[in-house]
Amino acid sequence: MPLKLEIVTPEAKIYSESVDMVTLPGVEGEMGIFPNHVPLMTQVVAGEVVVRQGSQSHFLAVGEGFVEITGERVAILTDMAIKADDIDEVKAEEARKRAEDRLQEKLSDEETASVTAALAHSLAQLKVKRRNRG
Repeated sequence: MPLKLEIVTPEAKIYSESVDMVTLPGVEGEMGIFPNHVPLMTQVVAGEVVVRQGSQSHFLAVGEGFVEITGERVAILTDMAIKADDIDEVKAEEARKRAEDRLQEKLSDEETASVTAALAHSLAQLKVKRRNRG
């Protein structure tokens, strides 16, 4: 029995497919989810989602969010999700540099949180893009 994976951002449904396995970036490390997983709701952190369909693996960069897991469904609600092929490495690198420079400035707590999230997004994209370059 396959697993239904849905990844949703505030802008759009980014991914909706039947898959064999999903690896998620959890707060306490990577989590591998197979069909019939025990029901669970937890946080995801910015990082890489690996989707396995048969012999194929697909990679996405995601931001922070939540995941709801049932025996037959994995639903990720996140502030960013980009497929590896859609990541612009140059733009992600520029965003990383901008965020790191901004963190050197005197920022309010709210600005710091926003810039830190932007940095996490760019680092997640760079990790996914660079891993899947070859």
